[in-house]
Amino acid sequence: MAKVFERIDDKLREFISEQAMFFVGTAPSTGGHVNVSPKGYRDTFAVVDDTTVAYLDLYGSGAETIAHLRDNGRITIMFCSFDRKPRILRLHGSGRIVRPDDNGFASLRETFGDDHPGTRAIVVVEVERISDSCGWSVPSMELVEERSTLDDVHRTRKESDYARMVAGSNAESIDGLPALEPDHPVPSLPAPEPSPAR
Repeated sequence: MAKVFERIDDKLREFISEQAMFFVGTAPSTGGHVNVSPKGYRDTFAVVDDTTVAYLDLYGSGAETIAHLRDNGRITIMFCSFDRKPRILRLHGSGRIVRPDDNGFASLRETFGDDHPGTRAIVVVEVERISDSCGWSVPSMELVEERSTLDDVHRTRKESDYARMVAGSNAESIDGLPALEPDHPVPSLPAPEPSPAR
């Protein structure tokens, strides 16, 4: 039986922390395409308080979520349990983008786990509705491992690669809505380690 919750309590926090992935749904205000994005890496999602959540937004092939949030702020986050106990949890709310050069980014960044080299921004969601449902038709599956592929690829990229993404595939949505601004900061790459002394 579906239930609506007033806040993200300890039991919901525990359920969220146990999930290996989540899904993000957004849409433009008028026309256009609805977007659903799967998100991995457990340490990229955080419950900030009882009605606020956030996640690390990593560079990818597009920037639909950012474009839609700039357009209207509407967002739904869905967690889906694939283990023996089925459950679906949806967080409906209003989202905003915190850029790496925005005030508050550094303190928010401390909320998350390991450093992910392709961090583009942090998405913060003020949750307005929290509900669950049975998930009885969702298959039961076992997690083998998290894929490191996205982090591995980002570690090989140069600042110029990210700059091309900001100006190209991440500049607007597939419907032409603006996404990343031209001055969006690209990830700073670590300085090369000095050669060992001989």
